[in-house]
Amino acid sequence: MVDATGLLPVVTVVIPLLAAVMILVCGRHENIRDGFTVAAAVAMLVSVVAMLPSILAGERIAVSLIPLLPGGDLALRVDAFGMVFALTAAILWLLNSFYSIGYMRSLKEHAQTRFFFCLAVAIASAIGIAFSANLVTLLVFYEILTIITYPLVVHVETPEAMAAGRKYLAYLLIGGVFLLAAVVLTYILTGTTGFAPGGFLAGSAPPLILQILFILFMVGFVKAAWMPLHGWLPAAMVAPTPVSAFLHAVAVVTAGVFGVVRIAGWVYGLDLLASLGLGTLLAVIASFTIITASLFALTEDNLKRRLAYSTVSQLSYILLGVSMLSVAGMTGAMAHIPIHAFLKITLFFVAGAVIVAAGRERISDMKGIGRKMPVTAVMFSGAAIGICGLPPFSGLISKVYLALGAVEGGVPILLLVLVASTVLNAAYFFPIIHTMLVASPDDERSLDSVSEPPLLMLVPIILTTVASVLIFLYPAVPFMDLVEIAIEEITGSVIP
Repeated sequence: MVDATGLLPVVTVVIPLLAAVMILVCGRHENIRDGFTVAAAVAMLVSVVAMLPSILAGERIAVSLIPLLPGGDLALRVDAFGMVFALTAAILWLLNSFYSIGYMRSLKEHAQTRFFFCLAVAIASAIGIAFSANLVTLLVFYEILTIITYPLVVHVETPEAMAAGRKYLAYLLIGGVFLLAAVVLTYILTGTTGFAPGGFLAGSAPPLILQILFILFMVGFVKAAWMPLHGWLPAAMVAPTPVSAFLHAVAVVTAGVFGVVRIAGWVYGLDLLASLGLGTLLAVIASFTIITASLFALTEDNLKRRLAYSTVSQLSYILLGVSMLSVAGMTGAMAHIPIHAFLKITLFFVAGAVIVAAGRERISDMKGIGRKMPVTAVMFSGAAIGICGLPPFSGLISKVYLALGAVEGGVPILLLVLVASTVLNAAYFFPIIHTMLVASPDDERSLDSVSEPPLLMLVPIILTTVASVLIFLYPAVPFMDLVEIAIEEITGSVIP
């Protein structure tokens, strides 16, 4: 017998899948179809929140779905770190659902039924990744996420979109082959794939084999978009903006960095990573990506592509935190997942709002647009300031922990990476703020028809910005509480 609480992980995954079916059935009736999208988002958030008290109390919720092989069943397990991802995705999917409806209807986009169907299956996959009990389950949901997001990337069906889709599939499916190889090798070495706090690989193979295995995992988690395996992400910006927001904040890239942290804490363990010298490898990859991606962002005039390179850079903050192999560093890495998600989705929401309200995608064409879209422009400014790590936005929290982690881990040189990144953040964001709020348009009449976006789009922009402030003011409720539990689980230590 499985109690009601034990069924909640399954219910959480099934809700968006049922909604996907109803979206197809009701495709010709857009109000009903979109109603199922919103209703499912609400129900899924309720289901996730219903598990939160148990997880905060230190409990774990586990359920086996399909017996596959000893130590590798298709199974779900909810723990504190998984809840960080799941809660973030559930909240943002709800807001993204309202935003998507406003965006798609405003632009009278085609194939809306396919669009919302794919989004529903994708969020189910993301929740499956968050709640995976083992590597086999994670692999299954990870690959489903790759396939189901392809139609979203190529949604506009232009030659450029189709080319971007081919690149998207090439990177992610090849990465999937590497991840499959890593999972198979792990099973051969240990006879299990189940996640264990502190890891389970120690003593299972010679150091060289475990180092090669880690590289397989890193290439497998190409969704983390570390350089040079990042090219798919900027290319995918040809997709509709709600898709861009979904890729960057709700599911795809978050799944990549989530996987890396999961491998570090629940497959290898920090002590084993240190003994194998893998922290240094991660630090080099992360530092190179953080700085180089920021330099690329400086050169982009297309707002969505600049934000894409910002994401490539910001995601590697999480890899950098893991590389420190310290309690504070891992804390910063885990905390940065929801912090970056709320800030970055705001920025993409604004990019989409400018497209809908003004038809503009290039930063140089947005001079003075804040005069007609003041709320939208101010929200963008707040989120951009947050990415730079300035108060009163949540970005400061993860940067402080990462800085502490560099000192605690005995790698103070990584402080220079954080400082350089912060300067570059300001260099590619502050000119956008100046362009929107201060610069005068080349032609005042060009802004005559511009106004704030529809409320279905504007309200989510405001809410995600406010959420970032609230996370800064009340970080423990609930994200840092969850992170603290996860850190103690894998290290036996408490957050400093």
